[in-house]
Amino acid sequence: MMLFTEVRGLPVVPAAGAGPLGTVASLTIDIASGAVSHVRLRGGPFRKGAVLPWDAVRTIGPGAVRVRSAAAPASVPHRQELLGRQVLTDAGAGHGTVLDVAFVPETGRILAVLTTRGEVPAGRLLGLGDHALVVREG
Repeated sequence: MMLFTEVRGLPVVPAAGAGPLGTVASLTIDIASGAVSHVRLRGGPFRKGAVLPWDAVRTIGPGAVRVRSAAAPASVPHRQELLGRQVLTDAGAGHGTVLDVAFVPETGRILAVLTTRGEVPAGRLLGLGDHALVVREG
């Protein structure tokens, strides 16, 4: 298990050993699949930032994120930062704010969202909008 906050700021390097592509700015999740979908980078050769698909990630370790290639960044729809996002239940009740996300580094599968009001298992995630993360009432 790994946390989003442990990955943020790690250098992203190609497996071939070339220089860093940048550092991890954030991870994007796909609520429908319950997994990390993209890695957002800042710095490096993509000065304005870049986005790599999760399947480009080879390994994530304590010192770096290694990617299969330094391919051109993938296009991704609207950026939705999960950390710091308000959490609402499908009944409209507040459930705090997202502090972190636990995930499996080998697969990107989301295990739980950690909020200021407790842990929300991945199976309760319903949607992520501009205003809030929506979870099933538990």
